[in-house]
Amino acid sequence: MFEDGIFLERKGNVAIVTIKRPQRQNAFNEYMFLALARVTGELKKNLPRAIVITGGGENVFSAGFDVNPDNPWVAKLIDSVEKSERAPAEMLIDQVRKIVDEFVCLPVPVIAALNGLTYGGGAELAVRCDMRVMDPNAVICFSEVRLGLMPDWGGGATLAHLIGPSRAADVILTARKVQAGEAINLGLVNRISRPGECLDEAVRLAEMISKNGPRAVSYALNLIRKSQNQSLNRSLDLEADMAVSLIVSGECFHGVAAFLEKKEPEFPDVDIDDIET
Repeated sequence: MFEDGIFLERKGNVAIVTIKRPQRQNAFNEYMFLALARVTGELKKNLPRAIVITGGGENVFSAGFDVNPDNPWVAKLIDSVEKSERAPAEMLIDQVRKIVDEFVCLPVPVIAALNGLTYGGGAELAVRCDMRVMDPNAVICFSEVRLGLMPDWGGGATLAHLIGPSRAADVILTARKVQAGEAINLGLVNRISRPGECLDEAVRLAEMISKNGPRAVSYALNLIRKSQNQSLNRSLDLEADMAVSLIVSGECFHGVAAFLEKKEPEFPDVDIDDIET
């Protein structure tokens, strides 16, 4: 499936989403955001067990938002500036956030394969994902402040939760390039691949996850996501409640039976209505 710069393919239980607009360093314009929304809809209809998102072409994940005047959504930014009105900018940010939120909040793990340049909104999209695999030659740069802007895809707040407010300030306020070695030390990425093998490493990680119970993975992922924004006591209560719901679903029968028989478990697929909580 190819939608205006967003390509969706499936490899077994893993879906691979490729951002492919090499003439603009995979930067997002209006049509690519809308394409991502359509791809998200397709993923909801036929839910994979894990998703990998990466950049097409060589050495580029995404340069983020395309500030080219040919991008129709740039007119909304200009309108807000010229009229000194909040409404056009609020509308634009709300549209972008809803599309990004829908994608990264799908009830399966979303893994970013950072195969190269990851700038601005591309960096924000990356940190909004559940995990990140980075090529050793890739760079991450929250470049918005260089343009007199700030993160607005949800990446600024997410980065502060991910690596802490002081480290996030260092990365965002300087707009400096973060190399792979520093990214892993900061906790900004989970793994560094071998050169040129970022996507392969991310797919291997996704395939490892996809062998496990899909309800179990989704419930645990939901707990992890919600725990970022609530107290430990609330998270502990939620964990117990979700664990009971998972047991009642009966998925553990497949896992326990396979364990007792010393076999690899084969869990049945589920759809989005079965695992949303």
